[in-house]
Amino acid sequence: MFDKLVIIGVGLIGGSVAMAARRAGLARRIVGAGRSGEALQEAIDLGVIDASASMEEAVRDADLVLLAMPVGSMPGVMAAIAPHLPPHAIVTDAGSTKGDVVAAARAHMGNRLPGFVPAHPIAGAEKSGVTAARVDLFDKKNVVLTPLQENAPDTVARTEAFWRGCGANVTAMTPEVHDQIFAAVSHLPHVLAYALVEEIACRPNADQLFGFAAGGFRDFSRIAGSSPEMWRDICLANRDAMLLELDAYIARLCGIRELIDTHDGQKLAEVFNHAREARTAWAEKFMPAK
Repeated sequence: MFDKLVIIGVGLIGGSVAMAARRAGLARRIVGAGRSGEALQEAIDLGVIDASASMEEAVRDADLVLLAMPVGSMPGVMAAIAPHLPPHAIVTDAGSTKGDVVAAARAHMGNRLPGFVPAHPIAGAEKSGVTAARVDLFDKKNVVLTPLQENAPDTVARTEAFWRGCGANVTAMTPEVHDQIFAAVSHLPHVLAYALVEEIACRPNADQLFGFAAGGFRDFSRIAGSSPEMWRDICLANRDAMLLELDAYIARLCGIRELIDTHDGQKLAEVFNHAREARTAWAEKFMPAK
């Protein structure tokens, strides 16, 4: 599909895209770029990419460019590569927020803006780095595109075909709807996991508490092992939606606290039962057994 694929940020997501693209024969040559020469060399040694180069050099003859760095770094990267992109190049990204990414593209990509198709692969893990990359990371996972009005239909179609070639299911929505949805079901859960672990870690008896933590704590806190840099950038980029979700969650917690304080066991059981039924229905519909 593409002669040269350039991945800027060859970590978990970027590395997994490279592996999936190679599996599907989507690119003849895969070149990586990024901040760490050691990480890029490791990606070459692992066979994830074919070569590495500076961002500016890598994109000069690129057919498809994937921006797979934290969203806070994207404005600078866009500004650096825009003057060097060939007219035919398509640029897509893997950012978990879209409103800020689109704004950055409008501010920094100039006449190359029509070639930028924003995307968000809904896949990941608590581990980071190219050693965590997996060829099947996107298989049957969702990728959301938030196309721009400036995109030509063929540009969007080729971007969609690429992500489908990596194994994903592709849907489209506006950046605003995307950021509202993922503030609730992705960004908020990560903040809650970080907050729980931080609360316990700051207590004088933290070692004792961690020593008795078991499955429930493990499952709830798993995503607190994710990249702090990435999630810092996501929270700040999606600030307005995050504040709304945090306020709603705090209000819900205060309601549950009131039920416990007043010994309202019947109402507490109703809340828990409603949540259990909703969670079970979600799992049966959207997370079928393998």
